[in-house]
Amino acid sequence: MHVHPNILTTIGNTPLVQLHRVCAGVPGTILMKVETFNPGHSIKDRMALKMVLDAEARGDLKPGGTIIECTSGNTGMGLAITAAVKGYRCIFTTTDKQSKEKVNLLKAFGAEVIVCPTNVASEDPRSYYSVAQRLSQEIPNSYWCNQYDNLSNREAHYETTGPEIWTQTEGRVTHLLTGVGTGGTISGAGRFLKEKNPAFRFGESIPSAPSSKNITKPEPLTIRKSTLTSPKALAKTSFRLTSTST
Repeated sequence: MHVHPNILTTIGNTPLVQLHRVCAGVPGTILMKVETFNPGHSIKDRMALKMVLDAEARGDLKPGGTIIECTSGNTGMGLAITAAVKGYRCIFTTTDKQSKEKVNLLKAFGAEVIVCPTNVASEDPRSYYSVAQRLSQEIPNSYWCNQYDNLSNREAHYETTGPEIWTQTEGRVTHLLTGVGTGGTISGAGRFLKEKNPAFRFGESIPSAPSSKNITKPEPLTIRKSTLTSPKALAKTSFRLTSTST
C-alpha cells in the first residue's frame, strides 16, 4: 500500500498546469505551479515544515515546546498544521488588517492568535514582529520561526520547489516568476535553477494598486531580481512586465 504516515508528507510535489487564456499572446509555454494542492493550500507549507524540522535538528525546539511566529495567515497555517501533527503549542501574532476568517481558521487548528496594530513600525513594542520576539524570550522552550530572516525558508525551496520544477519541465524551464513575499521562494528555487542553467532568469512580481474606476484594467508589474543572500534581501533593480487580468 502507498499510505502517507501523516499529512506533513503530502507537502510538495504539486502539479504544473499550463495556462492559456490568462497569457494569450505571450510567446512560449506558461506554466503554473499549483501550490494550493498543499494541505494548507499555500506554498508556505513547505518552509513552515522546514523551519520546524531544522529547529528540532538544532535543538532549538524540543518536545512539548511552543512555536511562535508573526504571520499574515499562510505561514501560520503551515505551522499550525505542523504543530498539530507534532504536538507543539502555537502562538501567532498578526495584524488588525487581517480578516476575522483567517484568525478563526488558525484558532480552529488550536493556535493562540494575538492581534496587533498594523500602523506601527516593526521596532515598536506593539508590532506583531516585536510581540513575537518578546514572547519567544519570555516563554520557556519556545521557538520564534521569524520567517523573514530564517534561512530555512530559502532552503525549503532550494531542496523541493526548484528540483520539482526542473524535473517536471525536464530541464526546459527558462524563467521563474513568483509573487512578492519574504523572498524565500525566489531565492531558494531560483538559486537551484540558476545552478542547473546559468542562463536561467527569475524575479518577483509586484502588482500596482488597481484603478478604482476600472478594476478589470490590466496593471503593470514590477519584477525584482533576488540577491540570493537572505529571504528578505531583494535587489532594487527591476524590469517591467504587463499583467493580464483574470
